[in-house]
Amino acid sequence: MLQGSREFRITSIQELDKLVPEILQESSESGIVLFQGEIGAGKTTLIQRICALLGVKDPVTSPTFSLVNEYSYPKGNGKIGRIYHLDLYRLESPEEALNIGLEDYLYDGDYCFIEWPEIAEEYLPENVLLLRMEHLADSNRKILFLQT
Repeated sequence: MLQGSREFRITSIQELDKLVPEILQESSESGIVLFQGEIGAGKTTLIQRICALLGVKDPVTSPTFSLVNEYSYPKGNGKIGRIYHLDLYRLESPEEALNIGLEDYLYDGDYCFIEWPEIAEEYLPENVLLLRMEHLADSNRKILFLQT
């Protein structure tokens, strides 16, 4: 069940960077963010910007073929946090999501960013941030924040 929404129009990477702290704030309770949108909507680009703000040093790339990429970032006090970046586009059944360890990533307590989450909808917890992204004319994007 969706509990509310806010819409943002993005016309540049700089505007995207201003939105990233809000995404982190909105997802702070669960650490889970779901990214929906057609190919080219900017899902991976947004995840790259989130990872950059968190301090990830490694290149952030789409896990389309590996299914899961893991990144480390400094949490402070000498602690290292993890970010799990999943791309479920190529999965053919919800069971395949379980086979790649979806539940481990969801309940690890670290950030979990999932592109194409629809196939695993039945396994996703409630109260996570869902971002619906849409490519508009002139390279603009519409991003809808939804709380599930």
